[in-house]
Amino acid sequence: MNYRTIEGSAEDRFIEKKSEFIGYIRHTATEREALDFIAEIRAMHRKATHNCYAYILRENNLSRHSDDGEPGGTAGVPIYEVLRKEGLTDVTCVVTRYFGGVLLGAGGLVRAYTKAAKIACDAARTLDMRTAAQLKLTLAYPYYGKLGKPLGSYDVRVASEDFGADVVITLYIPVENETAFTAELTDICGGDISVKKEAEAEYDFGQNAEY
Repeated sequence: MNYRTIEGSAEDRFIEKKSEFIGYIRHTATEREALDFIAEIRAMHRKATHNCYAYILRENNLSRHSDDGEPGGTAGVPIYEVLRKEGLTDVTCVVTRYFGGVLLGAGGLVRAYTKAAKIACDAARTLDMRTAAQLKLTLAYPYYGKLGKPLGSYDVRVASEDFGADVVITLYIPVENETAFTAELTDICGGDISVKKEAEAEYDFGQNAEY
């Protein structure tokens, strides 16, 4: 399954007409983790006027949001919409507001909570997770220089290279590309290559390719 999420957590903040808005975002794989994160932020900001939130999870295809006392639809929904438009899942975003004495109006609140969620997302490292095959290639040195094209054509991520008696390369490739990739390598090397599947796992293809 392919999906976008974030690594760890991130935060950012700004002042809007004397109100402070603090956007927090964290990777949360379960609803329990999401609720624990919300409780953690609430405990950290007990004196805040509002701690509004939204979360989207792969677990049970679940999503929730809360305005936490702000006028209906001005906080939780805008936060949720930012997460949705960013294409994120397994994330929880909490926006803390300290009221500064100046009313923002419904439109101003929507813009402020949208901005707080967006800057929190921008501060986080995004992961482009896909199901990958971990392959171990063993080949003779004369074939090494011929690998550039197939490595670049199949969205491969090279994890390591070992230059001993033979060249041994460990890499990750989306499972849907594995068969065609292996066939092309075999053809290029005239069959003189070993391609061994070590494992299948979720892998971040948002990383830059290394070839």
